[in-house]
Amino acid sequence: MISSHILDTCLGKPAANVKIELFNADGQLLGAAFTNADGRVTDFGLTEFSAGTYSLEFSTATYFQALGLQTFFPKVVIHFDVQDASQHFHIPLLISPFAYSTYRGS
Repeated sequence: MISSHILDTCLGKPAANVKIELFNADGQLLGAAFTNADGRVTDFGLTEFSAGTYSLEFSTATYFQALGLQTFFPKVVIHFDVQDASQHFHIPLLISPFAYSTYRGS
């Protein structure tokens, strides 16, 4: 299972209504969702999940535009490897208009 969470470190709150797309290594779109009011996506609608390389693409430009802010990073793409698909992979993203950070969450 793959989930994500976005925190806006500039405002000190979750980033709601951000589109996140999940792709496989071949660039095939596997699922898409918008973050909820708590900045979370808990389900990308995957019916199958296996070992491999994946990426999450976060549409940050639209989020910052809605706040009336410019951003240097119009999107953030995080590539990650899954070796054991039985595990839960939580990928948080910390954003501000001119920086971002990520890590493997739990």
